[in-house]
Amino acid sequence: MSYLPSNPQDRTLFEFDAVKDLGKELNETYVSGDPFPHIAIDDFLPEDLVKMCIEQFPTRPDPGSESFNRDQERYKTSYHPDNMAPALRHLFYAFNSRPFIRVVENITGIKGLLPDPFFLGGGFHETRQGGHLDMHADFNHHKPLNLERRVNVLIYLNPDWKEEYGGQLELWRTDMSEQVQCIVPIANRCVMFTTTGQSMHGHPQPVNHPGGGARRSIALYYYTSTWDETKASKTTQFYARPGTHDRYDWHVRSDEILQDFLPPVLMRQVARVRRKLARH
Repeated sequence: MSYLPSNPQDRTLFEFDAVKDLGKELNETYVSGDPFPHIAIDDFLPEDLVKMCIEQFPTRPDPGSESFNRDQERYKTSYHPDNMAPALRHLFYAFNSRPFIRVVENITGIKGLLPDPFFLGGGFHETRQGGHLDMHADFNHHKPLNLERRVNVLIYLNPDWKEEYGGQLELWRTDMSEQVQCIVPIANRCVMFTTTGQSMHGHPQPVNHPGGGARRSIALYYYTSTWDETKASKTTQFYARPGTHDRYDWHVRSDEILQDFLPPVLMRQVARVRRKLARH
């Protein structure tokens, strides 16, 4: 039996009356999560929805997909919901609906959560064989809507995944002194956590599936209207694990230093020069 009840009238929608109180019983577990508020919930979605996601997962890049292949995120592709099959689009729109958001609010205790209709960085994620995602804290500011990022919801789509296949979600202490959690991304396991500049997470262990399979997931992000100009807008911040060959993202660090000291007109000039260099 799944944590979220199925809807016999429309399998891609959630009924508000059926879920309006769901999650309150998990709030204490969530807020006491170590090293930061989080929870892992198995059998999260109705099984037919998970099966649909696995069977209809994109097989090739589309106009909304983004691929990454650099030191910090290797062999990773994200797929935008607007380019998916109709049933998958409806499911992602349901993740942005009042019933689903109420469940996330009940679990996290964070009220007034807002969905992202743009799905910036969200959608389906895939990391192929040999790929990884280094430890990081997520971007904190949804600039088009001027919102503050608050919660990540990850739902995994990997049947029979084992720890030795790599790709485990790791949660680390803020100072990167210790790994506290190591979560295997098995199918229909949902991991939910509060996103701040201190919530260090990633899957730095390379994917090593014996059959060459990719690590796949649903990624959803939620926000609140609490952003103000006293807060510093940050892009994704990567951090190195001690005693490893992880590399810092000095391009991002240098940009942030320049933003602190240069007026906007000069920063725009720097950006233009970098774009020209990238084309040559």
